[in-house]
Amino acid sequence: MRTIARVENLTKHYPLEGEVVKALRGVNLAFEEGDFVALMGPSGSGKSTLLNLLGCLDRPTSGRYILGNQDVSTMSDDQLSDIRSRYIGFIFQSYNLIQQYTVVENIEVPMLYQGKVDASTRRRCIRLAEMVGLGDRLGHRPTQLSGGQQQRVAIARALVNDPHVILADEPTGNLDSKTSDEIMELLLTLNEAGKTIIMVTHENDIAEWGRRIVRMRDGRVETDIRTAPIVAGGQALATMTP
Repeated sequence: MRTIARVENLTKHYPLEGEVVKALRGVNLAFEEGDFVALMGPSGSGKSTLLNLLGCLDRPTSGRYILGNQDVSTMSDDQLSDIRSRYIGFIFQSYNLIQQYTVVENIEVPMLYQGKVDASTRRRCIRLAEMVGLGDRLGHRPTQLSGGQQQRVAIARALVNDPHVILADEPTGNLDSKTSDEIMELLLTLNEAGKTIIMVTHENDIAEWGRRIVRMRDGRVETDIRTAPIVAGGQALATMTP
C-alpha cells in the first residue's frame, strides 16, 4: 500500500502562562492508503494536537508533514484551506451541523464554501444522505434528528468532496453504545470500500474497530500496533460508495 501521509520528527509547542507546553515531542508516523487508525492516549498525550496538525488546522513548531506528495508544514493559510477542502474530510464529536439547514443542505456545506453548489452537487448530497441511511430525512433539520442521525449527516458531509483522508475526533463520544456501534460499522464499511480513516478515541472498544492502534503519551508515540479489525456487516459495500 502507498503512504498517503507521514509526519517526520513533528513537534508542537504552545505558550501557556509564561511557560512552554510541549504537546508533541518528535512524532514519526506514516499512514497508508486504506488505513483505519485509532489514536489513543490520556488527556495531554498529544493525540488531539496531532489530529489538528494532520487536518491542516494548525502548523507544527518543527518537523515535516507530507500529505500525498506535498509538504504542507509551511504552507500559507490560503494553501492550507485549499488542502483541507480537497484532501480531508472531518467528523467531530459535537457534529458541528448548522441548525437552520436541512440534512441535504448540511451535507453540501463544503461545496458551498467552494462555490460549487449546483444541481449535480445537490444530487450527490442526496445520494450521500441515502448512503448513510437518511434518505427519508432529507428535509429534516438537526433538532429533528437523533444524535446518531446527526453524526450520519456529519459523515456524509465529510465524504462530499471525496477526500483522501477522513479525520474523526471522538465520533461516538456523545452516543450510547448501540448507536456507537452503528456509527462504527458505517465507518468500517467506508474503510473497507477504500477510505483512509484516522480517529481519536479514548474508548478501547471503539479503538478495536480499527486496523491499527497508536497509543500516545507525553507527546510521543508509545506503541503502534496492527490489529485484526471487526468485520463490517449490514449493508453491502457497493451501496456505501457515493
